[in-house]
Amino acid sequence: MRINHNIAALNTYRQLNSASTAQSKSMEKLSSGLRINKAGDDAAGLAISEKMRGQVRGLDQASRNAQDSISMIQTAEGALNETHDILQRMRELAVQAGNDTNTSGDRTEIQKEINQLTSEVNRIGNTTEFNTQKLLNASAGTVTPAAAAVAGDYAITIGTADVTIDGKIFTYNATGGGVTNFKNSAELATLINNDATLSAKYTAADATGKLQLVQKAGQESATAPVASGTGVALATTTAGKVAAAAKSSFSSQIGANENQTMTLDFADMRAAALGITGTSANFTSTATVTDGTNNTANEKALDVSTSAKAGNAVTAIQGAIDKVSAERSKLGANQNRLEHTINNLGTSSENLTAAESRIRDVDYALAA
Repeated sequence: MRINHNIAALNTYRQLNSASTAQSKSMEKLSSGLRINKAGDDAAGLAISEKMRGQVRGLDQASRNAQDSISMIQTAEGALNETHDILQRMRELAVQAGNDTNTSGDRTEIQKEINQLTSEVNRIGNTTEFNTQKLLNASAGTVTPAAAAVAGDYAITIGTADVTIDGKIFTYNATGGGVTNFKNSAELATLINNDATLSAKYTAADATGKLQLVQKAGQESATAPVASGTGVALATTTAGKVAAAAKSSFSSQIGANENQTMTLDFADMRAAALGITGTSANFTSTATVTDGTNNTANEKALDVSTSAKAGNAVTAIQGAIDKVSAERSKLGANQNRLEHTINNLGTSSENLTAAESRIRDVDYALAA
């Protein structure tokens, strides 16, 4: 029998402490609902869990961002719906003005409505905004200035063989002459200028023994002519470019991590960008159009004072309608993409939350 050390009591005390500690941990888990309440519970699990939590919260915020971007798109697209209606009315008025049953006084009244409708197109472009940022006048976000069209200029080397230009075959003949026969670049240029299809796209000329093709106004394009044949070689003197309206670009963060973004572009949709104000002979002699926010006329509207000018106005307004249609189509495509993005983000967030729960949350059956 030992007097100074009670081993049985010590063992009981140790077991009591162990049971109390285990019970305390179990109660902590049961009360908090978490398997990991402090780093000591599972150091590696805590690190993994926190990383997953960051991803889940990032995905949830990205989903809200995508919804905000959809709201921005809907704001712009809704405004352009009204612009479309205005342009359709303007086209109707231009067609009406093209009829010579109208007197000059009648056309003056038609012109008044066209002036006001054009000003309203400007007002919509200058005032449509989302969260104080203008969307349709290329003044907010990252602004890309308008770019003028550039006519492509191309030099084509020819030999003593047939030449094909954009699918049209011209036959080499040492004596030249004929509808499609040529003997040098000067004769080939003449044949191209006399061809209805090619002459609508290019102005052809002899350039020091080479054939020069320059894109005509309205035919500017980055697409070079297709020239083929034995000894034929095409060189670009000036690359063609289509005109581009100014635009505002906004970056949308649609993922939980860096560089998971998409860009939303909103083109300038005011009257000048749509081609329904200008300075040529097809527009009024004096300024009749305002920017829509005041009464100061600073642009010239399409002129419908004669049947010929009214016809030109119909074409110009149809071009504006096409531009608005293209812009609305682009915005609609972006909206559809973002809706799928939101669905994907929701699925990813759900699955990551389930994985994080298995690491961090308590299993009540085991904890008990």
